[in-house]
Amino acid sequence: MSTALRFTPLFVALAATMPVTAQAEAETAEGFIEGSSLNLNARNYYLNRNQRDRGNADAREWGQGFIAKFSSGYTPGVVGFGIDAHAMLGLKLDGGGGHAGTSILPVSFDENGDRDKAPGSFSTAGAAIKLKAFDTELKAGDLFLSNPVIAGGESRMLPQTFRGVSLTNNSIDGLMLEAGQASFTKPYNQSGHRRIDTFYGSLPEGSKSRHLNWAGGVWNASPSIVTSLYASELEDIWNQYYFDFSYTHVVNEQLSLTPALHFYHTQDTGQALLGKIDNNTYSFSLTANAGYHSVSAAYQRVNGNTPFDYINQGDSVFLDNSRMYSDFNGPNERSWKLEYGYDFAGFGVPGLTSSLSYSRGEMDMTKPDPASSGYAGWYNADGKNARHWERDVNVQYVVQEGDFKDLSLQLRWATHRVGQGYSAMDNNVDEYRVIVDYPLNVF
Repeated sequence: MSTALRFTPLFVALAATMPVTAQAEAETAEGFIEGSSLNLNARNYYLNRNQRDRGNADAREWGQGFIAKFSSGYTPGVVGFGIDAHAMLGLKLDGGGGHAGTSILPVSFDENGDRDKAPGSFSTAGAAIKLKAFDTELKAGDLFLSNPVIAGGESRMLPQTFRGVSLTNNSIDGLMLEAGQASFTKPYNQSGHRRIDTFYGSLPEGSKSRHLNWAGGVWNASPSIVTSLYASELEDIWNQYYFDFSYTHVVNEQLSLTPALHFYHTQDTGQALLGKIDNNTYSFSLTANAGYHSVSAAYQRVNGNTPFDYINQGDSVFLDNSRMYSDFNGPNERSWKLEYGYDFAGFGVPGLTSSLSYSRGEMDMTKPDPASSGYAGWYNADGKNARHWERDVNVQYVVQEGDFKDLSLQLRWATHRVGQGYSAMDNNVDEYRVIVDYPLNVF
């Protein structure tokens, strides 16, 4: 069955929710020019990754990024037309050949195949046309996406984008429905596009997945209850399903409790280019907010002989124990986390926030299939009781008023250590990040 046929019922269902009574509202659209906006963000990003397993070798890069986003309004009429466009520029401030590889800057290689210093600059631009009828919006082109099964990475100097089509509907109060297909991605440290792949899986040489389809929605059932349900297909690799639920119980003016559940099921499909996948991953957390303090505890579990995998460079890891360095998502991994946060508005410094967390995981690395086409690297005969831990510190200040209002400075520090028998993509690392964002609303 073709992709179009698979998604026809959902697109029809979305269209069917359009109320006829909304026609008058559509005909009085704000206007292509009148409803337009242009936003700029100057992001300065420094990342130092001390790789202690490589003789204290530093992967160190520093760059200055500029991101411009234009969004038009819609032309009047039952069906409004508009356009979104963006341009990005990344400048290298530091990052020689011996210190490259943090993914802030593009990766390049010399004639011997060895990693070389990054270029002095890289840039990209893109656009998407958009149509709006009543409460339904269709976009086609270069997209900024953010949902549990396909989310562009925002954790580096420039953001990740996808090329495809998306459909969003908000006809029902409190319910957002969406669907789409993406065939290419523009990674956050490259100028060009490539086919979508996964973070942990190693595709056989010459094989690619042509596209990722997704559909789902978010329901704000009440001011205190939010739930989501999504499904996606990464062609010839996996079908992935996601569910979450959170509830905020207000005890009094000073105290609230928020339990939350996140659940993913991933199953191989089609040609199964990464091999057999049958993975259930979930996390459960409880957060207590008391005045300017917050304390949270989380438990996370991966049931399956492959890691919980996701789109390469993407942020589609809606799990509580996904930290700055490790996602604690290895095969059959069990992990827990404790986190404390404080808002310094309690000391009369609004805009200054901080958090401190400790996470610990354990897994059996003898269970992954050493012959797996995609995840054989996770097998370790000596990894019966493999363990690792991570400590994260985050401090951020956002200017509250004046000429530099909304300028933010963020300091992040992660310490990750592995125990005997642990061998995977994560290693003994000390990582530091300094991020300065200066957003500017031009119009």
